[in-house]
Amino acid sequence: MKTINVILLVAIVFLINGCNGTKKNEDKAINNTALSQEKFNPSDEGYDLAWEDNFDGTELDTTKFKLRQIGPRRIGYNTSEAVSVSNGNLNLLYDIRGDSLHSSAIGSQGLFETRYGYFECRAQLQKSDGPWAAFWLQSPEISQGEDPAKYGAEIDIFEYFKKYGQDTLTHAIHWAYGPNMVSVGPMKSGLKGLNEGYHTFALEWTPEKYSFFIDSLKYHEQTVGLSHIDQYIILSMELPEKLEGIKRAFAPDTFFVDYVKVYKKKK
Repeated sequence: MKTINVILLVAIVFLINGCNGTKKNEDKAINNTALSQEKFNPSDEGYDLAWEDNFDGTELDTTKFKLRQIGPRRIGYNTSEAVSVSNGNLNLLYDIRGDSLHSSAIGSQGLFETRYGYFECRAQLQKSDGPWAAFWLQSPEISQGEDPAKYGAEIDIFEYFKKYGQDTLTHAIHWAYGPNMVSVGPMKSGLKGLNEGYHTFALEWTPEKYSFFIDSLKYHEQTVGLSHIDQYIILSMELPEKLEGIKRAFAPDTFFVDYVKVYKKKK
């Protein structure tokens, strides 16, 4: 009888541990969909900080960024009034002013352009469904030809479309602007709590691949559409193509950016 009780006890303990193990695995899957739980540290990989903007002060540092595409954009307008700097943040707004929808964007074109490196921003994403926050790299030559190695690519480090869920982010690559444009994505990444607080979003761009990161965890790798030319940084609050796309949005809504940093490897 004693032997039977011991066997039953061992079986019960095994079942409990097994269930707990399954629960832990399920929680891990829900919490994030990263390829690995090992955190990436650019310094450990031979990268040095080469460029940064911490958005200190009360105005945009125009030696690093300038307003981008002021004027009509999709169903609204990119306006200077929707871009501000305060409390250590860049504030990119979606807003309604009168009968106009306002969006916002800044870019480093002509000020800072580079190829390869680790590109990171720390930001708090917008709250509503409709407009979306974006951090991307753009080629100044992308519409001039179809070879991304020669003419570059649009590299969407992240876009936050709430239609996919509050804990889902997307990444994409586009090249050959025009009738033969090629796109990869959207590549989706899941992270519990993405809609709350600040997170870091990053891209490692090397001659061999693109790697996409959230909070230092790698979510995707791609070896297609590789650009080998200098490109510039864009931060933006985008608007959809049609009015029905903002039917669940509220205004004002803000994409807060704490910093942008670029790390480079020594030649």
